[in-house]
Amino acid sequence: PCSPWPLLGTPSGWYKFYAYRARAVREPRRVLAEFGVRLPEETAVRVWDSTAEVRYLVIPMRPEGTEGMDEEALAGLVTRDSMIGTGLPKAP
Repeated sequence: PCSPWPLLGTPSGWYKFYAYRARAVREPRRVLAEFGVRLPEETAVRVWDSTAEVRYLVIPMRPEGTEGMDEEALAGLVTRDSMIGTGLPKAP
C-alpha cells in the first residue's frame, strides 16, 4: 500500500475499520472534530478514497507566520497526527 508506515508506524486498528472509512468519506468534518480538529467553514475538506486499505485526507493549510521559513524549519512543525489527518501542524 501507499502509506508511509516505516515513518508513521502501523496504523491504529480503527483506521482500517469499514465504518470509520465510510464515515471519513461521508462526514469528514465530524470525524476530524472527534480528534479535536475544527476547521473554519470556508476551509474546503475533500476525501480521496484511493483503495480498500489507504485513505488520503488532505488539509490544505499552512500555519500563519511560516512565510519565509526554510524546508527544515517547516518540517519541524509537522507532527504524526498532522500527517495522518487527525491534527494540525504546530504553530511556529
